[in-house]
Amino acid sequence: MKHPLILASSSPFRQSLLQKFNLPFETFSPDVDETPHKNETPSTLVKRLSELKAAAAVDHFDQGLAIGSDQVAVFDSQILGKPHNKENAIKQLSLFSGQTVTFLTGLCVYDIHTKQCKTIIEPFNVTFKTLTTAQISAYCDAEQPYNCAGSFKSEGLGICLFEKLSGDDPNSLIGLPLIKLNQLLAEFGVDVLAAQVPSAN
Repeated sequence: MKHPLILASSSPFRQSLLQKFNLPFETFSPDVDETPHKNETPSTLVKRLSELKAAAAVDHFDQGLAIGSDQVAVFDSQILGKPHNKENAIKQLSLFSGQTVTFLTGLCVYDIHTKQCKTIIEPFNVTFKTLTTAQISAYCDAEQPYNCAGSFKSEGLGICLFEKLSGDDPNSLIGLPLIKLNQLLAEFGVDVLAAQVPSAN
């Protein structure tokens, strides 16, 4: 393939999403400080961090298209961090009960050779069911979503927390908007469908 693909993430969920394209890719874990700047908006934050993650590929690779992604959950105009423990997860999910949370995913494709960068921000809304304390506690014990923004894993049991999902690409909720990624790769000359290798069958 003309442009090797590089995923700037150690997330197994993002890796499994990118595998849907059926193209070879490499991964690395970018060392990026994810602390928000003072007065930084959620959209500015995910744009900046996705670009930093993708650009970090220059320290590891000589060429290729690096894919960086970052996601935040926003509720009541506030950025929601990862809960890190059960107590904080219960607080977050209790706040969300019956409410809508917006997830913003920044996606950047960065050409290591030319230093060209293209970035989009993909919104996705999640409306939560009205949840009891017992349901929230049981969910936290079962899935331990303490390293996930919003305190849930939508690719697992977390789907049972939701009343409704609203957005262009459900993959963005897991952290990698594949529809937009396909479009960005095309802008760099990568046609995902045309690049498929026929099977031996």
